[in-house]
Amino acid sequence: MTLTKNKRKFMEQLSKDGIISALAFDQRGALKRMMAAHQTQEPSVEQIEALKVMVSEELTPYASSILLDPEYGLPATKVKADTAGLLLAYEKTGYDATTTSRLPDCLVEWSAKRLKEAGADAVKFLLYYDVDGDEAINLQKKAYIERIGSECKAEDIPFFLEILTYDEKISDNSSIAFAKVKAHKVNGAMKVFSDERFGVDVLKVEVPVNMTYVEGFAQGEVVFSKEEAAEAFREQEAASHLPYIYLSAGVTAELFQKTLVFAAESGAKFNGVLCGRATWSGSVPVYIEQGEEAARQWLRTEGFKNINELNKVLEKTASSWAEKV
Repeated sequence: MTLTKNKRKFMEQLSKDGIISALAFDQRGALKRMMAAHQTQEPSVEQIEALKVMVSEELTPYASSILLDPEYGLPATKVKADTAGLLLAYEKTGYDATTTSRLPDCLVEWSAKRLKEAGADAVKFLLYYDVDGDEAINLQKKAYIERIGSECKAEDIPFFLEILTYDEKISDNSSIAFAKVKAHKVNGAMKVFSDERFGVDVLKVEVPVNMTYVEGFAQGEVVFSKEEAAEAFREQEAASHLPYIYLSAGVTAELFQKTLVFAAESGAKFNGVLCGRATWSGSVPVYIEQGEEAARQWLRTEGFKNINELNKVLEKTASSWAEKV
């Protein structure tokens, strides 16, 4: 792939030595649900903004960049470390759960131009995609991504596409049924959106295997041998010429780190991570039940430990995106 001079400059701001160790805190609906589990009243805008500010202030000195949303995250962009790059999310949170189509939607009052003006070094968009899904629905999704790719090209800013896969006929992504088709779904979607017409610069993707069903990782039933899991990672590497980074998908920090080691040993040349809940989620109940100072203390100890350990793993496992450019 080729990068313009401007896009390369932005990519360098988002990474360290070509490795993206980004903190993901663009959660909105999911964050409200996490907070609501620990208090009786609806989480307020002030509460959400304050937590994002805290996480940004305390953890960005140890991350190459942070992903925030322009709805609640703009105050947090003002306090991030100068050394950390900024990604801003362009999609509305969630999807229409009454349908299987999960059509994407941009934040209506934002554009790639406005996100760039707000200080973004990259635009991130999340897409739910079923590679075997309804053709008419997938056509709409492809056209949507083409529009965003064209916007980012016009603004000369990197486009990070986050793909969350699903199966229209399987309701539970944590099930064995979905685990059996996950590699096909993830790697197939990567192949589709690596086409130049979409203008994607970096893919943010799931690991292609549910590691809780892999021999040596499973607590319960084993569905895949280590070799079968390794083959899924090799197929993922072959699915795209673009730089790609892993999302933590809400798994524990420990499992995510072990997965990265396994991915690298299997031959995956991933270029970093955008890690969210695995890093900061433990601060949520502390913030609500004990207040801001206790939450900051948690972030300075447990939060730092999570991100520091992840960085050490990345040093040994991730490859520079510059090798693909």
